[in-house]
Amino acid sequence: MKMKKQNFPFPLFLFFLISSSTFHAIYAGDLIRETCKKCAQRDPNLSYKFCVTSLQAAPKSHCADDLRDLGVISIKLVRRNMTSSRSYIKELLKNKKLEPFVRSCLHDCLDLFSDAISVTKEAMDDFKSKHYDDANIDMSSVMDASTTCEDGFHEKQGLVSPLTKRNNDTFQLTAISLSIINMLRSNYTLLD
Repeated sequence: MKMKKQNFPFPLFLFFLISSSTFHAIYAGDLIRETCKKCAQRDPNLSYKFCVTSLQAAPKSHCADDLRDLGVISIKLVRRNMTSSRSYIKELLKNKKLEPFVRSCLHDCLDLFSDAISVTKEAMDDFKSKHYDDANIDMSSVMDASTTCEDGFHEKQGLVSPLTKRNNDTFQLTAISLSIINMLRSNYTLLD
């Protein structure tokens, strides 16, 4: 008697592969939501929704295994944001009709952001080396750069900063990084 070969429409190994990646994506999603929940509880200036949206938008966040992975991702997000903002400022400075005070503020912000980009690299090195105190200092100075930039525009009454949204985003992204760094500094776990 000849055995009939059965064709399975969906190979079993693919099922396990897809199930495994789906499980990891669900776990990473839970990790992001739990992390953002703890971050927002620790920092009243941080929006839970902004945190979740930002971290989920990073492609590698769906592969994050733990809080350290999310910390690396958050610092990369800050660096990308600062780099994008610096490019945006350079474009704004091409406008020959800018008011001198605005031009001066933009130049100050350009300097602040250029320095902050270098500091995010130091923060990443410190973070990866588990020198959380140093990473905290680094990221705090990045946060100060966005605040100082925004404050410069407010020195002239009635002037609207062209960088408010970017500075707010930088502030929030940096707050996420700082919160994660501080959780790791205190050996905090999401299960507490």
